[in-house]
Amino acid sequence: MDQRWKQPVPMLCAALGVVMLAISSAVCMQLEQGSLSDRICVAAVLVLFAVMSLALLRLEGFRRDTLLVMLLPVGAAMLARALCMDYMSGDYDSFLSRWYDFFQINSGFEAFSYSVGNYNVPYLYFIAAISYLKTPDLYLYKLFSILFDVVLAWGCLRLTRSLIREQQRSGAPLIAFGAALFLPTVVLNGAYWAQCDVIYSGLCIHAAALLLEGRNKTSVALMAVAFSFKLQAVFILPLWGVLWLARKVKFRELWVFPLVYFATIVPALLMGKPLKDILSIYLGQMESGTYLVLNAPAVYQFVPRYIRQGLADGAIEGSGLAAALGVAAAALLVLVLLALGFLLRDRLDRETAMAAAVVLCIGVPFLLPYMHERYFFLGDVFTLCWACADRRRLPVAVMVEGASLASYIVYFRKKYNFVLTLGAVQFGMFFETLVMLAALIIAVWALAKEVKKSGGGIAI
Repeated sequence: MDQRWKQPVPMLCAALGVVMLAISSAVCMQLEQGSLSDRICVAAVLVLFAVMSLALLRLEGFRRDTLLVMLLPVGAAMLARALCMDYMSGDYDSFLSRWYDFFQINSGFEAFSYSVGNYNVPYLYFIAAISYLKTPDLYLYKLFSILFDVVLAWGCLRLTRSLIREQQRSGAPLIAFGAALFLPTVVLNGAYWAQCDVIYSGLCIHAAALLLEGRNKTSVALMAVAFSFKLQAVFILPLWGVLWLARKVKFRELWVFPLVYFATIVPALLMGKPLKDILSIYLGQMESGTYLVLNAPAVYQFVPRYIRQGLADGAIEGSGLAAALGVAAAALLVLVLLALGFLLRDRLDRETAMAAAVVLCIGVPFLLPYMHERYFFLGDVFTLCWACADRRRLPVAVMVEGASLASYIVYFRKKYNFVLTLGAVQFGMFFETLVMLAALIIAVWALAKEVKKSGGGIAI
């Protein structure tokens, strides 16, 4: 009886998934920008991404019934993104659209010799490429990020599977795949905001999975590509140093990183962009004027501000000394983790490595100055995988995602969610930051427990 009940479930889910994709296509037909052919193209690309999702699941060995069931969440995920396509953020108006216009006016790739934008060259390659197309650039930016939403979900599946490989029949990897597609900050970051944090984060997730699988050179290469897209990949980068000191990664394998990074900038050099301009991009990004933090649930949100000074959209001004102390604290955290790698050496197992990765993803942006709300994106997705692999870690994932999402809301509303007033001082994001701090403390505690039992762990 139970088996007869299960038989129609895959087909029912598949039918509902097709309906979701049909609705998403209908939503695309009502988009505000572009011609009818542009809207058809957007709808077709979203359907293509759904097919790509199922193809990746098939590549990972999932069978027909599983694919039919997964068509429902995949179709719903594409519908959620179709509903976001028309939103134009302040960042798009002020930066992305202007960069696109610059490349379009200056003949696409021929504009590379000029100074434009403050993103590194791999993303500028993409902008130059789409400048030849007539489809509204807003949709093209978002579709590029949605493509990496699928790549990210695939990476979350692989990383979760690497963490629980003894439990081959576990449904955790599939849960990670579906949850990644629906994680609120993932949906908002790309499909709604037109940001690209999912690109480097998706590559970092795959790199971490490869690292746990022992495919070190490919892992380091992916990290180099991730870093070439966004500086924030450095938050997780010390993990490779930890595993090098633990003798899980060979020093000669780390040389892949500069070689691959250089390969990503060679096309820009050949098109006339000065090497100095490329290498200075990240130095420019690290400058944030007098603001210690902008909307992020980071430690500087605990700095009180007097009521007479007012609150300014999550931006907190401060001294160079305060920023230097934050950098020193983040560096100390990294040094402690590197020391752990050296002390554990061959006893460091993959559970300990994952706990260290989570501490890095939360702790480094929590301590560093000049952080934006989006800079906890790595923490959002790494804690998701951690929780899917071990449900005891679910509170950490919920806290990180909740605090991160709350900071997104501050940006979109241009208003604090709640202002804590104590006498003559105010705190604009006190509770979001307190939640993130609690998540960091629990992650450090979990890492300490993994270190304690590491002598009996399973080696990577």
